Amino acid sequence: MHTPLPDHIVIEGPIGVGKSSLARRLANDFDSELVLEEVDDNPFLEQFYQRPREAALSTQLFFLMQRTRQIQELRQGSIFSQSKIADYLIEKDQLFAQVTLTPTEYDLYLQVYEHMIVDAPKPDLVVYLQAPVPTLIERIRKRGRNYERFIESNYLEQLNEAYADFFYHYNDTPLLIVNASDIDFINNERDYEQLKSQIVNTKSGRHYFNPLSFVS
Repeated sequence: MHTPLPDHIVIEGPIGVGKSSLARRLANDFDSELVLEEVDDNPFLEQFYQRPREAALSTQLFFLMQRTRQIQELRQGSIFSQSKIADYLIEKDQLFAQVTLTPTEYDLYLQVYEHMIVDAPKPDLVVYLQAPVPTLIERIRKRGRNYERFIESNYLEQLNEAYADFFYHYNDTPLLIVNASDIDFINNERDYEQLKSQIVNTKSGRHYFNPLSFVS
C-alpha cells in the first residue's frame, strides 16, 4: 500500500530537467490527476528558439493564456476531488517573461498578466529539480523535439539563474529541492523510489535531496 502523496504537487525546473517525465510517473503510480503544460501547442515556440527577439512576446502571451485557462478549468472541475500533479507553477510565467522580454515588452506583459491571472490554488508541495546546463542540453537532445534543436546554452544559463533566484526566495509552500543531475528517476528504479520517498514525506519547510545522501 502506498504512502499517500500530498494532495497537490507541482514539479518545477528548467527546460530539459525532467519535470514532465517525473510528473507522469508519479501520477501513474498514485492514480492522480495529471496537469501538463501543452508546450507543443504553442505555434510561436519554434520561431522563438530560432529568432528570440522576434517572437518572445507572442510566445510568452500564448503561454500565459494557456496556463490561465488550465487553472480556470481545474478550479471548475475536479480540483477538490482528486490529488493533482502538475509540471508547472503559474508564478514561473513571470520568471520566463523576465528572461525573454525587453523592459517595454515586460511592462506590457505585466498589464496583461494582472488582468488575466486567476487565484491559483497553492500546492501542498513544490519539487524543484536542478541540473547544470550541460545536463539539460544532453537531455533535450535525447528527447529529440525538432523545435528544441535551436535552444542556445546561454538561454539555459539565464533560465537556470532565474530559477535559482526565484526558489532562493520562495517560501509560499513546502519545498523540496532536488539535485537531478546524477539521478535517473525514469529508468532507474532505485533513484525513483528514493526520490518518491522524499516527496511523500516532505510535509513542511525547505528540504534538499541528493542521490544516495541527503540533508534537510
